[in-house]
Amino acid sequence: MAREVAGRPPEETLSLWKREQALLKGRVVDRDTEAWQRDPAFSGLRRVGGVDVSFVKGDSVSACASLVVLSYPELEVLYEDCRMVSLTAPYVSGFLAFREVPFLVDAVRRLREKEPHLMPQVLLVDGNGVLHHRGFGVACHLGILTDLPCIGVAKKLLQVDGLENNALHKEKIRLLQAGGDTFPLMGGSGAILGMALKSHDHSTKPLYVSVGHKMSLEAAVRLTRGCCRFRIPEPVRQVGGPPGVWPACTTCSSVLPSGRHPLSRLHPQDPGRPRAPPHQGGRGAGRCRNQRWAPREAQKSRQVRAGPRGPQPRPQNAPGSPRHQGVQGPGLRVEWSRAP
Repeated sequence: MAREVAGRPPEETLSLWKREQALLKGRVVDRDTEAWQRDPAFSGLRRVGGVDVSFVKGDSVSACASLVVLSYPELEVLYEDCRMVSLTAPYVSGFLAFREVPFLVDAVRRLREKEPHLMPQVLLVDGNGVLHHRGFGVACHLGILTDLPCIGVAKKLLQVDGLENNALHKEKIRLLQAGGDTFPLMGGSGAILGMALKSHDHSTKPLYVSVGHKMSLEAAVRLTRGCCRFRIPEPVRQVGGPPGVWPACTTCSSVLPSGRHPLSRLHPQDPGRPRAPPHQGGRGAGRCRNQRWAPREAQKSRQVRAGPRGPQPRPQNAPGSPRHQGVQGPGLRVEWSRAP
């Protein structure tokens, strides 16, 4: 049965959250603080991290908080941590950090305690930084609490301070020709809140990059572009598993052998078969590593098919049959269920 967090918190709680955001916002550093950030090739940058909280479809309470660390510039996974968590704070627009950031801070703390030599030098966050209703998004919040450089990387435009996804904005997107092309996101206040980035030559939708903490916007955009093999930068893309790959998950963290490519996290017996099913609907649904999944083949209930000699039972496990081969065939469907 789907579970949901209680409704909107009382106004007293929202007022408290606003005061905390305002207090922490004063500590945001929007300039480069590390030597590697000022180098055109990011010399000295060895590890980049990605964080995300993925939700189980139909359940707004159960989620998987994940952290992944990749080598740079190779973009190979060095470390991953994922924990099933129960969210207690409801989702309120503009206050996402109070719902998710505590679990991401815990993931960073576990890494710092267990494998300090693998600490990322920068975190890419699936969300916004200063591009936010009050100039303090989840990337800013996480950066302040972890004291790490953070970049906000959003897939959709947050329409704040006069920014709108209108005809003019879409025309600017159309004019982005090659990967790396950008245009500034200037709010009605005159402040540049972020950049729209065409992250890949073949991408038709931009990313919205904004400063989180301890990094300039120019360096944040360059690094985001440098982490892109596809539209989504690898630290964000890998934190939920590459498309088509759903690592088996039991509340865990692991250090991957140096040089191991993310795609090696396939099914151990069959490199061409994923460990878990595709997510269907909902943000990150079905890809959470803490859910153990196993395939189950099932026929449509007691159905038979007509033939020249009358109704015939459907094939079971006969060699060569679709069911035996593990593919979808007439009258058969492949379902996924939790392993016992």
